[in-house]
Amino acid sequence: MANIYYNWIKLERIETPLAGSFIIRPRVFEDERGIFCETFKDDKFKEFSGIDRPFVQDNQSASTYGVLRGLHFQRGEMSQSKLVRAVVGEVLDVIVDIRRDSPTFGQSFSVRLSDKNHLQLYVPRGFAHGFVTLSPRSVFAYKCDNYYDKSSEGGIIYNDPELALDWELDASELIISEKDLLLPKFQDASL
Repeated sequence: MANIYYNWIKLERIETPLAGSFIIRPRVFEDERGIFCETFKDDKFKEFSGIDRPFVQDNQSASTYGVLRGLHFQRGEMSQSKLVRAVVGEVLDVIVDIRRDSPTFGQSFSVRLSDKNHLQLYVPRGFAHGFVTLSPRSVFAYKCDNYYDKSSEGGIIYNDPELALDWELDASELIISEKDLLLPKFQDASL
């Protein structure tokens, strides 16, 4: 765990078990009016993370309880790193390392992201990513360091037995798009 101070803002970096991925805990100021926290500043992020690729696209989704989106990725030169967070509500965020040359290939990690804990997860290129909404409603935001490219998209079915992911909800509670229900198993996915 590393702490870096920027004037009055303290960022905490928490390493995950997957190579290259980490959690950011920003300093949150709270009073009777509510809260304030700085969620992103390019120069601070570069110094803090050591990553010098700009984010070029921001995405946001709104979901209801049980909506599962994923597991998604982009291949090749269009692969994307993401910085993700829950703006409203709570989600279980899940990542899988799909980099064949990685020491953590095929391994997964999950973390609860919420508007209460303000955590952000950095997802490197070469990871499959998905999340499920655990609260009545969620608004999920992610910054991407590459543009979306339909011809480069890929995915892995959420309930792949080899990955054995725990989505923390019963299968009967999940709401999944038809497209995501047709995704291949990990061993059959074109990584």
